[in-house]
Amino acid sequence: MPYLDVRIAREESADVAEKVVAALMKRTSEILGKKPDVTSIAIGFVSPALWFVGGKRVSAQNAVTFYLDIKVTDGTNTKSEKAEYIKQVFADFEAILGPITPASYIVIHDVRADSWGFQGQTQEYRFIQAQSL
Repeated sequence: MPYLDVRIAREESADVAEKVVAALMKRTSEILGKKPDVTSIAIGFVSPALWFVGGKRVSAQNAVTFYLDIKVTDGTNTKSEKAEYIKQVFADFEAILGPITPASYIVIHDVRADSWGFQGQTQEYRFIQAQSL
């Protein structure tokens, strides 16, 4: 389980969305070790005329920008894994989207296991249930 929320400053494209999802599924599974069947991704496109970097419209910068917010269970990934994930995802986005503004962000939130879950159960509950007594 993680939840990924992506915003991209470009015109909406189902093809781009599918490529972004494929790249995120691969990196999230391979680098962060997350299960694909409980990985949820939302993608939104924002008009480049309405996104600003350095006080200037992205539409005037001959580049694309994005923001990726990913939530994972606290303590399930190392600093090195997260650094590698950010590096690889940025490179994937650049390959998919073309030139990207430096102010494109990837934020990994480590959420406490007792503060989130899926299918009506917290991650902490799942951990406790998996322990043999």
